[in-house]
Amino acid sequence: MQASDLPNASFIFSQSSLQDYVDCPRRFQLRYLDQLHWPAVESAPVLENERRQIEGQMFHRMVQQYLIGLPAEKLTPLASTENLHRWWDNFLTRGPKLTGYDLFPELTLTAPTGKDRLTAKYDLVAVKPGAQALIFDWKTYHKRPEETWMAERLQTLVYPALLIKAGRHLNGGDLFQPEQVEMIYWYADFPDQVTKIKTSQVSYTRAWSKLEQLIKEIGARQSFPLTEDERRCAFCVYRSYCERGGKAGVGGEFETELSSEDIPFEQIQEIEF
Repeated sequence: MQASDLPNASFIFSQSSLQDYVDCPRRFQLRYLDQLHWPAVESAPVLENERRQIEGQMFHRMVQQYLIGLPAEKLTPLASTENLHRWWDNFLTRGPKLTGYDLFPELTLTAPTGKDRLTAKYDLVAVKPGAQALIFDWKTYHKRPEETWMAERLQTLVYPALLIKAGRHLNGGDLFQPEQVEMIYWYADFPDQVTKIKTSQVSYTRAWSKLEQLIKEIGARQSFPLTEDERRCAFCVYRSYCERGGKAGVGGEFETELSSEDIPFEQIQEIEF
């Protein structure tokens, strides 16, 4: 894969594509440049993982519908599995209380980075204009991740930085100040153990610089090698293509997790009354 194989027109990067590149440049190549769909499962046991992915999609859908005004009692019957019922009950009883905030669920923001663009789709941005912006991301991990691991994720860099860069229309036309922005990961199975990551001018400047450098690096690459950390391969759909094993991994540090940009809301059942 040569650098010239990157699209000449604007390439749209996201936290998912950047995380794939950081985890394994070859995965980035196969998924976003070659657009290869490889039928390997991500983790085992297969049926359990697939079911949890579907439940996670439905949970995101239910929360999104609730946040745009559908009553909880109309949505509750959709929590038809043990996991969904638990997650939904946790959200209603121990989820964030956002009275006084303007709510922007499933918000998409985009900003230029050189000839390319960076985009993010947020689960929820809650704003007190001129005062505070809270970025919420719903996670359905079966195990609560370490704070340091979450802090190092590309999502943690992209979401606050992009909101500051491109979110002025949510704040009466004024740019958010970094100190006003906070990233909050809310875990459906651990509702009282949220991860909160505050932003500062220093962290914002460093994050945007790192993102620009990362995107520039991708554009200049002459090759996209396999990761040296083969533990990641157990949860990659391309592992057999790369001859990194045919057996899926069992949930752990490198398990995959959907973000809003990965969820096909238009394909999830409509909620009708």
